[in-house]
Amino acid sequence: MKGMRIAFCGRESGMEVVEMIVRKMTVLVMVGMILMTTVSLPQSTVAARVEDRAYWYAQAKSQLDDILAARRASNGYAKNVILFVGDGMGVATVTAGRILKGQKEGLSGEEYRLSFEKFPYVALAKTYNIDAQVGGSSACATALMCGVKANVNTVGLDSRGKFEDCRSSFTAGVTSIIDWAQKHGKSTGIVTNTRLTHGTPSALYARSPSRYWEDDAKVPVHAHATCKDIARQLVENEPGRNINVLLGGGRRHWIPMTEFDREERDQRGRRTDGRNLLDAWVHDKKTRDLHAEYVWNKAQFDSVDPRYTDYLLGIFGYSHLDFEVDRNKGPTGDPSLVEMTVKAIQILRKNPHGFFLMVEAGRIDHAHHHNNGRRALEEIGALDEAVRNALNITQPSETLLVLTADHSHVFTFGGDNTPRGHPVMGFDKETSDLDGKPYTTLLYGNGPGYAHTTPTGRQDLTGFNTQDINFVQQAAVPRKYETHGGEDVPVYAYGPGAHLFSGTIEQTYIAHAIAHAACIAEDNSHCEKPPSDDACAAAPGPAPSPTARRPLGQTTPTVEVQKQDPKDPWAWSAGSRAWMWTTYHALTLAMVPVVLALR
Repeated sequence: MKGMRIAFCGRESGMEVVEMIVRKMTVLVMVGMILMTTVSLPQSTVAARVEDRAYWYAQAKSQLDDILAARRASNGYAKNVILFVGDGMGVATVTAGRILKGQKEGLSGEEYRLSFEKFPYVALAKTYNIDAQVGGSSACATALMCGVKANVNTVGLDSRGKFEDCRSSFTAGVTSIIDWAQKHGKSTGIVTNTRLTHGTPSALYARSPSRYWEDDAKVPVHAHATCKDIARQLVENEPGRNINVLLGGGRRHWIPMTEFDREERDQRGRRTDGRNLLDAWVHDKKTRDLHAEYVWNKAQFDSVDPRYTDYLLGIFGYSHLDFEVDRNKGPTGDPSLVEMTVKAIQILRKNPHGFFLMVEAGRIDHAHHHNNGRRALEEIGALDEAVRNALNITQPSETLLVLTADHSHVFTFGGDNTPRGHPVMGFDKETSDLDGKPYTTLLYGNGPGYAHTTPTGRQDLTGFNTQDINFVQQAAVPRKYETHGGEDVPVYAYGPGAHLFSGTIEQTYIAHAIAHAACIAEDNSHCEKPPSDDACAAAPGPAPSPTARRPLGQTTPTVEVQKQDPKDPWAWSAGSRAWMWTTYHALTLAMVPVVLALR
């Protein structure tokens, strides 16, 4: 018995050794799986790299491959169109905005690329107006969205429309991309962080001799009977009353002077006709038996289900919405430009005939007018995220994305051999070689940041925190508000029809090129599909009236069918995803006998 007991104990000790080895092997296998997963994940671009000749050759090859692939996809018919407008976004603003966003992500900044900078087609658009060398917002927006040049401070009118001349607007009215899209049965939408009745969005639906006639209080008394204010045109006229999604600010122009605003309780409406156009919008949609909702804060907005909503009016501010850095992100606050863009797409894409959506980052312009470079560049970051998300939830084979600006600003970016990676919001590395005082690399030609003179000359900024969100850049000429710039602005395009955007173009060309790509132009003979040609998509057939209720159609696409940005350095390629899962399953199968042995 003693010998047998010793033998049994020996076997027991052996089993303990085996179990210990198996446990160690299990740990090693699991560590291996974790390492495999880590290796398989896309790596951050912050990793150290040697930017030698081979690096630049490889970088150019990669970008060339991306552009060639995108250009092959630019053929065909654009079922959907998203027009992004960075109000006041000139080339210097794009460059500085790119660097700031890159630096916030831990890079030196210069090598960073905004999502729209990856678009394969780029053009330059002229921004002058009929009567102005340096364009104004509403006239530039009319050119951009109606395809005709206009006079300063008019909206939706051709050259016959004169500022504040009601009678001149009777025969000068022109149609816009939204008119053309609705005529072909497409859903339409406007997203902006300015007032919905402001200069840029109003060009899509209003015909007014003054961009300032946002409510009836601004319309001269003698013109009340013949010229509607812009807010009324949006609610009552074509195409405004048929726009599916309206998201922005400006409640003050929708409610009467006798009512206080729901959010800013000490502020009254500005309408003198006693009308509440918010109620009028809701009543119109109920009368037509449409699935419609009105919301005015983020909690209400978040609760809107795109699957069961065909018309959405969201007005989240008494005037403009707050800058992104100041935005209240809580339930009583406002949705972001990104959130509004995504919700709009989710609602509009249910239409089998496609959609047109205009998204305006309008507060870039407002920050520039105050010489507040930091807020202007932060708004570029918000616009970039809106574009990135739009790319991720649309199909590149059927959606044309165009991003441009209405005009530029007198905003400059320069320095004396400023080192790479230098804070873009900071002082240059050298002081002025004339007055010996520091200066920032970002400056303005004119505006409230005028470099006030002192007994010793230009104001000395030593000790100022140039990174502060409220810092005002210096300007050469004193003005209450900074002015627009007159140089050409960039146009970026991606998707079907993107190849139409190249060279130096008139701003009016953009609307017509979009219409051509989306087959909503007057002449759509190019959209007729040849019987033997399967490579070129054709426009859809006859469409239902945009005023009639449409079936909800497709539900929101699942994550599996949503597009990933192929140029995003964090995106997984199909090959890396397949390799990862093959490795994972192989390791899992290898652990089966180990688990059985432990049992």
